[in-house]
Amino acid sequence: MKKNHSLANYRLPIANYLFPNYQLPTTAMRHRCRVPQLSKPADQRRALLRSLTTELIRHGKITTTLARAKALRSEADRMITLAKDGSLAARRQAMGYIYDKQLVHALFEAAQERYGSRNGGYTRVVRTVPRQGDNSEMAIVELV
Repeated sequence: MKKNHSLANYRLPIANYLFPNYQLPTTAMRHRCRVPQLSKPADQRRALLRSLTTELIRHGKITTTLARAKALRSEADRMITLAKDGSLAARRQAMGYIYDKQLVHALFEAAQERYGSRNGGYTRVVRTVPRQGDNSEMAIVELV
């Protein structure tokens, strides 16, 4: 009688038999994920970007780290685009995002005359000197 020497008779799975040093990855790779993580959980990251956007619209210019500044650009541009639209639905979306209600009204009044002819690119990010404590790259974000 002939013995069956197929791989099914071995106790190890076929992947372990063929590749003994292979281990399954513990985390998924972030390929094509374009959301800046900023080393924070999702709720803290959203709150941080909301507060940075509110302060940028209030003061017109803020200083923050370069990574936060690059993440802030898209959120601030989105709020100004909503303000240019000027509809009630856009106003309600902006009120749900920006912390200050009076600031939303002021933004919606001034956005059309200030940014009416511009198609996007409402913010400017300028690199500045590194922070003294931890040498982080700093940037100034300002409304154009």
